[in-house]
Amino acid sequence: MNILSILLTIGGLCLFETISSIDNAIINAEVLQTMSAKAKKWFLTWGLVFAVLLVRGLLPWLIVWFATPGIGPVGAFTAAFSGDPRILDAVERSAPILLAGGGTFLIFLFFHWLFLEDKHFGLPHEKFFFANGVWFYSCVSIFLAVISWFMLKINPMMAFGAMIGSTAFFITHGFKQNAEKGEEQLMESGMSDLSKILFLEIIDATFSIDGVLGAFAFTLSVPLILIGNGLGAYVVRKITMGNVDNIKKYVFLKNGAMYSILFLGIVMLADSFGVHIPEWVSPVLTFVTVGYFFWKSKNHHKKTSR
Repeated sequence: MNILSILLTIGGLCLFETISSIDNAIINAEVLQTMSAKAKKWFLTWGLVFAVLLVRGLLPWLIVWFATPGIGPVGAFTAAFSGDPRILDAVERSAPILLAGGGTFLIFLFFHWLFLEDKHFGLPHEKFFFANGVWFYSCVSIFLAVISWFMLKINPMMAFGAMIGSTAFFITHGFKQNAEKGEEQLMESGMSDLSKILFLEIIDATFSIDGVLGAFAFTLSVPLILIGNGLGAYVVRKITMGNVDNIKKYVFLKNGAMYSILFLGIVMLADSFGVHIPEWVSPVLTFVTVGYFFWKSKNHHKKTSR
């Protein structure tokens, strides 16, 4: 990768991590309002170290390592920049499995938002799908069956990867639902600041799954994912500490995040089937999609604030 590609990838990762963590930032801000200034500062500093190194660094590294166990832990970290043909060959062979799982996870995530989650309707079709939310499970089941059928003809492990992606979605979705309920209980329980910090770190780890898996649509390089997602995590912390009310004014940002997730999921699945996707496509799609919904949110805010 040349320097321009690296910068574009890091910028895209940072934006995607930031925009996909808006819900996390809002939960964090509401809990932090009940904590002392010292606890807030700890969360922004040491909590950030945990969020970046142990979650956004360790998780993608483990995913690459488990997908290609033969390259070892060092090879998994440096795979995208390695000149060793054995490592490059191992990554190339395992990439479709990883991309199939990540792409399936992201597509499921988008459909869940489209069919079942409360939202500000940014595009005309969203209201229709939300009104027919009962079809969510049928749609994702049919989708999984269809892509698995085609994957089995190419590589049965790709189909297994898709199954893992769907399983990961339902597991993390359950954690997210419990996190939202836990937030309400936490606000009423009068727990200590330490307990609240631990709660927020668990929440952050759960919400980071989307950003980590989506990152593989940008690159398989763990160092770039660590840098890009780490910068995004820092931006989310800053939003949490001072600008979350301003972010809430941009009501369609979540829509932008979810359509970015859809496009990245499609890129990952297409890539897993052997379609060549230029490395600039994922960052550009993310910038354009988020930019459109940011513009749409800004116009909506101007109209409603008159």
